[in-house]
Amino acid sequence: MSQDEGRYWLDRPENVAKLYRGLWIVGVLLVLADLVVHRHAEAGFDGGFGFYGVYGFVACVALVLAAKLLRRAVMRPEDYYDR
Repeated sequence: MSQDEGRYWLDRPENVAKLYRGLWIVGVLLVLADLVVHRHAEAGFDGGFGFYGVYGFVACVALVLAAKLLRRAVMRPEDYYDR
């Protein structure tokens, strides 16, 4: 059995750092593409620079916070199924 058997590519910290940096680069390029791509704004506020990036980030944060609140509402005791 070799030493690398059973290890995946995301188990190595340098690969995780590369993936993280790559995602940042793709995100920055997508926001910069907003300078070149013409948007057909349906409402007045959605035509601004970086609107969809900010909107997506705020929506993602709101979903995480809503999930934390929902967890408290549906959480069961640790021994719920043992009773």
